[in-house]
Amino acid sequence: MHKNLNISFLLFLITHFFYSQEIVNSNKKTVSATRIKSQINIDGNLDESEWENAEIATDFFMLDPDNGKSIPDELKTDVRILYDDDAIYVGAILKDSEPNLILKEITERDNFGTADLFGVLLNGYNDGQQEFQFYVNAANGQADCNFTSQNGEDYTWNAIWTSKAKITSEGWVVEMKIPYAALRFSNEKKQTWGINFFREVRRKRQKFTWNFIDAKIGAFSQQAGILTGIENIKPPTRLFFIPYASGYHNVNKLDNELTGKLGLDIKYGINDAFTLDAILVPDFGQTKFDNVVLNLGPFEQQFNENRPFFTEGTDLFSKGNLLYTRRIGQVPNVTIDVRDDEEIKDFPSTINLLNAIKISGRDKDGLGIGFLNAITEKTKASAYNEAENKHRDVVVAPLTNYNVTVLDQRFNQNSSVTLINTNVTRDGSFRDANVTGVLFDLNTKKNTFNASGDMKMSSVYDVEKNYSGYNTSLYLAETAGKVRFSSGVNYISKEYDPNDLGINFQTNYTSWSNNVNYRILNPTKIFNTFRINLNSYFEYNNVSGKIQSNNFNVNFSSTNKKNHYFGGGIDYSPFKNYDYYEARQDGRFVIYPDTYGSWVYFSSNYNYKFALDINPYFTNTSEKDRYDYGITIGPRYRFSDRLSIVYSFDIYKQFNNVGFIDSDASEIYLAKRNRETYTNSITGKYSINSNMNFNLSVRHYWSYAENNSIHTLNNDGTLTENNTYSENKNSNFSTWNLDLSYSWWFAPGSQLSVLYRNNANTFDRNINKDFGSNFSNLVSDNLNHILSVSLRYYIDYNQAKNWL
Repeated sequence: MHKNLNISFLLFLITHFFYSQEIVNSNKKTVSATRIKSQINIDGNLDESEWENAEIATDFFMLDPDNGKSIPDELKTDVRILYDDDAIYVGAILKDSEPNLILKEITERDNFGTADLFGVLLNGYNDGQQEFQFYVNAANGQADCNFTSQNGEDYTWNAIWTSKAKITSEGWVVEMKIPYAALRFSNEKKQTWGINFFREVRRKRQKFTWNFIDAKIGAFSQQAGILTGIENIKPPTRLFFIPYASGYHNVNKLDNELTGKLGLDIKYGINDAFTLDAILVPDFGQTKFDNVVLNLGPFEQQFNENRPFFTEGTDLFSKGNLLYTRRIGQVPNVTIDVRDDEEIKDFPSTINLLNAIKISGRDKDGLGIGFLNAITEKTKASAYNEAENKHRDVVVAPLTNYNVTVLDQRFNQNSSVTLINTNVTRDGSFRDANVTGVLFDLNTKKNTFNASGDMKMSSVYDVEKNYSGYNTSLYLAETAGKVRFSSGVNYISKEYDPNDLGINFQTNYTSWSNNVNYRILNPTKIFNTFRINLNSYFEYNNVSGKIQSNNFNVNFSSTNKKNHYFGGGIDYSPFKNYDYYEARQDGRFVIYPDTYGSWVYFSSNYNYKFALDINPYFTNTSEKDRYDYGITIGPRYRFSDRLSIVYSFDIYKQFNNVGFIDSDASEIYLAKRNRETYTNSITGKYSINSNMNFNLSVRHYWSYAENNSIHTLNNDGTLTENNTYSENKNSNFSTWNLDLSYSWWFAPGSQLSVLYRNNANTFDRNINKDFGSNFSNLVSDNLNHILSVSLRYYIDYNQAKNWL
């Protein structure tokens, strides 16, 4: 009874604390849009009479670095808004007393580059929660993103709109047309939208906004101004078809293959808030390559998602970190039932995605709904019996359905509660799985304090057994002012397993984390920005109570008056760690010693043609001759506004690193090993204009681990040297990737792309430490060459019906 009363009282205090705060008097600016009947030509001239009659939004404030300072007269910025039945129009005059110094690097879409920038931020529901942001740089490049207060900016979101930027004798001018199909708003007769305008003067590294944004608070989307005057418009039919055709020519020493694909993507606006995306006959052949490494640890390597369908507009699906979309179509990893006299042939590298759909959006009452469903095909390998010369098919992946459902309710403009469910259903006698999570993110009205947390339960229905696990967390933070703090606790049970559609490495622990940080909010005589953090982290095994991880660290980041970036930190783990994962056996652990380390980082101002990034780091332990160090060096050079190149070199050396190599019925074997890793990469671009670009990406990675001594793991986590184990468990891995691409956005949303790619990788137990010899072995007679051409054409139903 007393326990229930205490919980009820605690909930009352939290509710009272977070929802009895007074709304901030933000003194928001207001600008009115002017309705027009004549056509506006998007040419960057603003010479139509309608622009002269529109109300002006002016008197910008500095966002960064000197927050709140008025924009100087020599950078005076005036913005006007027009609208008609189809679109909203933005005209901006951005004065600059030194127009010849305006930076204007030409880049591809969604890459700002080293260039001045102007943007408009629109919220059709004026709820402070979600903005659609549209940017134009001084080289006439476009960028757009979907901003949410919980997840920040998502530049994978793309809309179809037009713009034109021009440099003039007094600065530069931007003209934009944003169709209503790119926005979300209600059916109300009189519209009231949230709006803000953004300007960056790149050479000065100064950022300005029209409505003042108080950096002490953050919560930028809730500090927008107000747009009025828009009346009698209707959300258009949002129906888009993107047919595509692609062809691939694959050549290597074993094969020469020519393939082609035809497919269709569909986007449909179900209503003013929700959108359906569907892909039929998917084609991901031109996605970016993965940065594969030599993985000697107990956990799989996690890769970035590069497939557009799974990266665009996924802010709802990322709630709770329960979705790792690379699971959909990944390399089969099921246990294969084969006889002793058989071996597997023709093992597939991927599983084909048959189709996928997603529905997502948010209504005017703040309810966000997300639904994602994908189906992968039944996939087989061949089991071969050499004695009988017979093949038989073996299922390595059954027909599988992946599903994610999200309900996210926002309220008070800055808070939300979320229900999310992920489900994997496999056809036949294979493992199924389900995960359900409840999340909350609560902020005071003044955005000064935050409480967030979750409760997630996983259920696995396997052939041999069913089991469930739990993951719950609670975090409290002060989110305003110069000094801020946060503290949190996280509990994960032993059988928590979201890995059928998510990714989670460690279980069976409780962790505590704390952070205190100080930042300047306005420049000083030395710094434009400065922040220092003090962090602590402890992680305990739930069963034994032993420390699995511990760390104290202090780090800082800053920019000086010349906008060079400096950072660094010191790490200290004063207690031994009991690692329950490296042994690869339930209940066994390896003891790792206390450690200390440090790092520094310097990045020179990218405004200069030549810039340099450099990052040395090291870690030492209390054990003799057990340490590691490394350095990353990244020079870059901008030859012109069209051509630039970036080189990166990283070397990382580990001495007497301890790791698992093998086990048998009675023993677990670990090695003390020296490991060296070298990574060289080059990225470059040549832009003919903002719609036509050549891009180069090259990566060579070489890592080897040489075992110094073999040890047997004792039950108490210590090691005993073993002189009888004789297998060669050294590792020598190299990989090479080169992508050279040409991209032409020949019409809004429509793209022609040509890609030449070659790649190779090798793995060997024998180590040759000669760099040149290893590289020669990697690329000699081992390269796989792919030439592909892809054409995608964007069809807007509203335009197509006029064609018909």
